[in-house]
Amino acid sequence: MRIAIVVLTAAAFCLVLSAWQVASKSVRDGVYTTEQAQRGQPLYKQYCASCHGDSLEGIEMAPALAGPDFIDEWSGQTVGDLFERIRATIPRDKPGRLSREINVDIAAYMLSFNRFPAGSAELSQDTQALKQIRIEAAKTR
Repeated sequence: MRIAIVVLTAAAFCLVLSAWQVASKSVRDGVYTTEQAQRGQPLYKQYCASCHGDSLEGIEMAPALAGPDFIDEWSGQTVGDLFERIRATIPRDKPGRLSREINVDIAAYMLSFNRFPAGSAELSQDTQALKQIRIEAAKTR
């Protein structure tokens, strides 16, 4: 009986630890560079603004990509999830045709526009690396 309890406790601990390790960084940790976000701005304008608006506010059926609605929708998910959504849905007329570099630069621009801090390293183009970064709202005081 004690062995079963110890095994179950250890298994539960491992699950919690692995969930924590899956997304061990936050967008608040400076996960993109200013230069990367600047490269993403004209790409966003070219491929996304016609549906989501110049200010990422969302137009008609296209959701907002900035502000409280965006944060509510994406909080708890990862930058990898966001990257894959971008990759799979733009451009609207031919989803999936843009390079990983373009998609990750657009994601960096979105993070910048949402006032998450820039850092010293660019966002990776690797989905698994991006799944290590949580999207979360700013902490309130």
